[in-house]
Amino acid sequence: MGFLDTLKRLAKHTAASLVGTATDTLVLWFCAHFIFKSYVGQYIISPMISFECATLVNYFSSSRLVWRDRTKGNPLKSRLKHLLGFNASYAGVFLIKLGLLLVLERLSGWHVVWCNLIAVTICGFINFFMNEKVIFRKKDPPATV
Repeated sequence: MGFLDTLKRLAKHTAASLVGTATDTLVLWFCAHFIFKSYVGQYIISPMISFECATLVNYFSSSRLVWRDRTKGNPLKSRLKHLLGFNASYAGVFLIKLGLLLVLERLSGWHVVWCNLIAVTICGFINFFMNEKVIFRKKDPPATV
């Protein structure tokens, strides 16, 4: 895959991730404003809930828009395997995001939504790399003898 192809895929990933980021932000805002009032509820539980909602949105948009050529025609078992790997990858990156969110909040005193947007932006590049090289990696063609 050439550099231009990678840039095109990154642009598609960014577009798909914006939908996930909007989901993450809206769910986080809703939880932080209407459900949870404590620090733990707003800065730990709310981001966990919003993360999982965004992960599902990101998976479906990524597998259809960004890595369609690598998932087209895959059976349900393969799609579930991708979803589990995608979710596990995002869970690892979520821990980084949560750490960044908490550090930003402590250093700046900003609202959880602003800290989250900055952390999500940074983690978006990590997610792209994980998807490109691990989750939806291009399979090598079978060797000919």
